[in-house]
Amino acid sequence: MSDPSHSTVTQLLGQVRAGSTSAFDRLFPLVYSELKERAHAQRRRWQGDETMNTTALIHEAYLKLAAADEPDWQSRAHFLAVSARAMRRILIDYARIKRAEKRGGDRAQVTLDEMNLDPGPDLSTERAEALLALDTSLKKLREQDERQSRIVECRFFGGMTIPDTAAVLRISPATVKRGWVMAQGWLYRDMQRALKG
Repeated sequence: MSDPSHSTVTQLLGQVRAGSTSAFDRLFPLVYSELKERAHAQRRRWQGDETMNTTALIHEAYLKLAAADEPDWQSRAHFLAVSARAMRRILIDYARIKRAEKRGGDRAQVTLDEMNLDPGPDLSTERAEALLALDTSLKKLREQDERQSRIVECRFFGGMTIPDTAAVLRISPATVKRGWVMAQGWLYRDMQRALKG
């Protein structure tokens, strides 16, 4: 038996596509806990000042999604993937602000693994640089392989599982696993070049 909240989310997404703003307001509480989980995962990776806590990240994402001109979210998974992309943009913008505050100094070398496993107590300038390098590398990867870049968005920024990513991108879990491994290797090499430069 399917989860009733999933079918409710699907119905509300249909109403949002039809232009109902009240449907979007009813949708948010239904997906809030899942968005909070994903935002919390992002905060573990990118600890920053209290203006960008988990709640602030969710609310910023909500505002971005609410401002969408013609939302075309096809399913709950698709909506969550779009939410992950919105959170990515917010974190990138935040990192740009942090970098702009920096004056002088060399770029630090921070790998993708270090960003995942060693978040530290603050979004330091070095981590902001690394996040911006990741964003730049991800844009390059998108030009070469859009599917791999979407896998990274879902897995790294959205905190999605392999099955969730497969459902969103409409590919097999095995394809997600292969793409994830290949994308991480490509991004690691590209980021190392950028961070050394």
